[in-house]
Amino acid sequence: MAQPSTAAAAPSPLAEATRRRITRRLIPLLMVLFVLNQIDRVNISYAGLQMTHELHFSNKVFGFGSGIFFLGYCLFDIPGTMLVALWSARKIISTLVIVWGIVATLSGFIQNTHDFYWARFLLGAAEAPFFPGLLVYLSHWYPAKGRAKAVAMFMTAMPISQIIGAPISAALLHIHWLGYSGWHWLLVMEGLPAVVLGIVAAFYLVDYPSQAKWLPAEERDYINGVLEQEHQAKLTERKFSVWEAIRHRETIILAIVSFCGYNIQYGFTLWLPQMVQKLSGYSPVVVTLLTAIPFLLTWPFMLLVGWNSDRTDERRWHVAIPLFVGAAGLGLARATDSVGLGLLAFTIAALGINGRLPAFWSLPNSIFTGTAAAAVIATMNFIGIIGGFVGPSIVGFLSDKTGTYASAVVYLLGSAVLAGILILFVKPKKSY
Repeated sequence: MAQPSTAAAAPSPLAEATRRRITRRLIPLLMVLFVLNQIDRVNISYAGLQMTHELHFSNKVFGFGSGIFFLGYCLFDIPGTMLVALWSARKIISTLVIVWGIVATLSGFIQNTHDFYWARFLLGAAEAPFFPGLLVYLSHWYPAKGRAKAVAMFMTAMPISQIIGAPISAALLHIHWLGYSGWHWLLVMEGLPAVVLGIVAAFYLVDYPSQAKWLPAEERDYINGVLEQEHQAKLTERKFSVWEAIRHRETIILAIVSFCGYNIQYGFTLWLPQMVQKLSGYSPVVVTLLTAIPFLLTWPFMLLVGWNSDRTDERRWHVAIPLFVGAAGLGLARATDSVGLGLLAFTIAALGINGRLPAFWSLPNSIFTGTAAAAVIATMNFIGIIGGFVGPSIVGFLSDKTGTYASAVVYLLGSAVLAGILILFVKPKKSY
């Protein structure tokens, strides 16, 4: 089997042809799955515009219920991600999609606070290894140089889910069938597609390039050779055990930044419809449509950040600068009572909050390899998920206490600034 002597010496046309074929085959389905993942995770923010009034939930109850998703997530995050690395990403990912689709669909029938808490907790448990498992899966197919761009393409599903989910949710809020109001059908109808595509994924995905019959032999040999050389190079530099990797200085910093990032991400995303409604006084349907606006430019911005991060071989500043941009947007939102200026501020905040993601999630596989890398990703995600619980809960608590979202926005702004500063303490490596 002919293998390239180094990744850099590989013929550029072969490298590009291989990358394009892998991307065309894998990224569209992974993006669709991640879009569904994000829709089923955050559509409670749209359902809440009706549900909180119908079920008489306070901001504190809604914030805690939105955040308890992440407590369920924590239980299965690390063991599930390790299982992806040790067993079969295809089987685990497809099974997770089916299970969370069932739970998301049944969430449409909740009747009280306890139902709400349990539905969100179980949905979090079902989704837990999906995102970190997909990051591990992408490392099986993309070399380090070029991985940020692949991660960026995959993670643009986050803003796309908002752009697509908002108008769909607005339409579903109009429905009133069989005695159930719109928010019930929103959760049911947006949960069912995951069940179907989870079955598709089980037959469509394969775990490694060596199993990919759709890759020509030359391209299969090339990508196997490059990935194996990267693996061997990391082993000669330093082989970390799982426990050493989790306790590593860089892992600790990345985990804290992940906590702050999830804290901002879900404190902002899950409460954005409520903030826009408070600012504008518009109806739930109009508010749902308006909340898509901040995410319209986020998709190309994420791709740009991922492309430039790969082009310059730099990661830290490609995380820090978007975080500072997000903080600036939140600061502007805090300072205005205008609907138009508020939407502009929320757009700037969304650009920064999401723009950090491609470079950030490319960092672990630049330092670690194999099960150690999977453990680091899972640890980052685990600690981050705790932030995903804390953020929405604190926003709900502060807004209930003060009657406005001003102090909550300041809290999110501070988290963004802290994360932007901390990421600069990660020691850069040539592989970054």
